Amino acid sequence: MKNKRILFTGGGTAGHVIVNLALIPYYQEKGYEIDYIGSHDGIERNLITQLDGVTYHPISTGKLRRYISKENIKDPFKVLKGVAQAARIMKKRKPSIIFSKGGFVSVPVVLAAKLRRIPVVIHESDYTPGLANKIAIPFARKVLATFPETMEYLPKEKAEYVGAVIRDELFEGKKEAGLAFAGLSSDKPVLLIMGGSGGSQKINETIRNSLDHLLETFHIIHICGKDKVDPAYKRNGYVQFEYVNEELKDVFAATDYVLSRAGSNAIFEFLALRIPMLLIPLSKEASRGDQIINAQSFVKKRYARVLEEEKLTNETLVHELNQLKEYSAIMTDTMKAHKSEKARDRVIEIIGEVQRK
Repeated sequence: MKNKRILFTGGGTAGHVIVNLALIPYYQEKGYEIDYIGSHDGIERNLITQLDGVTYHPISTGKLRRYISKENIKDPFKVLKGVAQAARIMKKRKPSIIFSKGGFVSVPVVLAAKLRRIPVVIHESDYTPGLANKIAIPFARKVLATFPETMEYLPKEKAEYVGAVIRDELFEGKKEAGLAFAGLSSDKPVLLIMGGSGGSQKINETIRNSLDHLLETFHIIHICGKDKVDPAYKRNGYVQFEYVNEELKDVFAATDYVLSRAGSNAIFEFLALRIPMLLIPLSKEASRGDQIINAQSFVKKRYARVLEEEKLTNETLVHELNQLKEYSAIMTDTMKAHKSEKARDRVIEIIGEVQRK
């Protein structure tokens, strides 16, 4: 085998980092030198710099906007600068393989890898490939899919369906520890609210406006996003956090129901843990519509209920959460039939195969 150096990339949202966090411990155990290329101020920097034994390298990157903005004029130059920076990092660190999780920061990294003739493995979490991965796929050696349906959108000669990569530690959570962390008792079911790594203003507002009704039925753990904790809302049975990292496995263990965005990594984690979910996907106005497709896929398989953001009101929220509670037993039974593939192991095998070529 070549030198034991691996470089990871991906960022912009927590979803573009989670799979990397699931893989990095394996390579640490195997004695690899691990590098991570991300942006200067993205969430990936906060998550990765907490890890021991991983060297983080920030680079310049564009944002790949789909709307008209004067910043679009600057972005190609930012990407080119990022390509040059990534190429210098690769020349110095000499990784034998690169694993890319997507997001706008990955584009200059994959382009630089092509220039440096370093093989790249890309992982696509969503039902349809995102813009960054669409740009990067032609330069990759392998492209891995989470949804089996995604295969029809990928080049057959380099694509493989592997399933969802789930972090092993999520199965090690303790309910008692999660309740203690949140300061909650076990006399009511716990509803976990997750609006994505950036939080959701509309979800946050609707939850807080509906607290009196919801707290009659649930205890609520509300992960509301950076700088979005509102101290004005203090209720028994309601607790807010900007973000939860190390304690997340225990929070999941204490969770009976979840209200969430429909990012692929998150919903597959809820599926693996068999947590009934109400999904409020990002609207097409705020995204390319990938979360809507993800959510529809889960509803079709009866893993989740969905509430469109355009229809989100205090009344529809309370109604849908009551429906989630009523049908949760059926949903959980359906989830039990889902076979959790050994996706992490297969991804590691593929990285090894590409690395040895």
